[in-house]
Amino acid sequence: MKQYLDLVQTVFDTGSWQENRTGVRTLSMPGAMMKFDLQEGFPAVTTKKLAFKTAVGELVGFMRASRSAADFRELGCKVWDQNANENKQWLANPYRLKEDDLGSVYGVQWRQWPAYKLIDLKGAGGAKQVEDALSKGYEQLGVLENKKVLLYKAVDQLRQCLDTIINDPNNRRIIFHGWNWAQLEEMALPPCHLLYQFLVDSSKREISLCLYIRSNDLGLGAPFNLTEGATLLSLVGRLTGYKPRWFTYFIGDAHIYENHVDMLQEQLKREPFPAPKLVISDRIPDYFKTGKYDPEWLEKVEPSDFTLEKYQHHPHLTAPMAV
Repeated sequence: MKQYLDLVQTVFDTGSWQENRTGVRTLSMPGAMMKFDLQEGFPAVTTKKLAFKTAVGELVGFMRASRSAADFRELGCKVWDQNANENKQWLANPYRLKEDDLGSVYGVQWRQWPAYKLIDLKGAGGAKQVEDALSKGYEQLGVLENKKVLLYKAVDQLRQCLDTIINDPNNRRIIFHGWNWAQLEEMALPPCHLLYQFLVDSSKREISLCLYIRSNDLGLGAPFNLTEGATLLSLVGRLTGYKPRWFTYFIGDAHIYENHVDMLQEQLKREPFPAPKLVISDRIPDYFKTGKYDPEWLEKVEPSDFTLEKYQHHPHLTAPMAV
């Protein structure tokens, strides 16, 4: 994880202090990138102990489209508790349903993206457009006074990515994302890691992932996001028959919170250990071996299905999360 430490040092060297919504200043730098070869090892931070099961539990919650902090807690992840129940803005938000509710966060967008069509019946081909939309799973919600038909369906973006990898692996549009302008006010926290693109090399039977993160807390957020992205790529590779290869990690605003400075400076003093290996349980089918496509495992996986082999790390370090 030398790349991670190098990025932290670069932000210390070149970043500038910025105010933000949390009230805790950040040392911020625009634009950053890290690239990991998963055939060489898993990008787990080793200069402190990684909360691996917590991170994987969060990813499993995303894949199940969970919107409750209680669901994440059951998966061994408590990081959403504060955003659900202590965020003053969210507590006063009319879209918050009850205790532990998080709104339409990450997984809801990934697995239940709200897609609408507004079709003008007065226009040429309007009736055929409605017929086509209904054949593709849209539901007609009603006809407006101006003779426009409103249709809706929930789009499973992540499942569509897997289907495309199986059926059209050279497609350069294998993308899912979580930024929905219409629903930002319906979330306890707008998405930070927001755009994922899978890229397949059919000749080498390899699959890679590019992840764009608009805003990344390097102290606490980055180790989690790296873990989740690399685990997701490895799982998708297992379910579609490709070896996970390149995980490229782009950041818009790379920052260090002021109350994380001591933790990160301590990590910079520590020599990183070799990268561990991710092991996925044999109970999750490998498409390359079985030839059977089982995308329903996106919802069936458990945090216990993922372990790190030969994970060496320095002692635990902690710092408060800014909400």
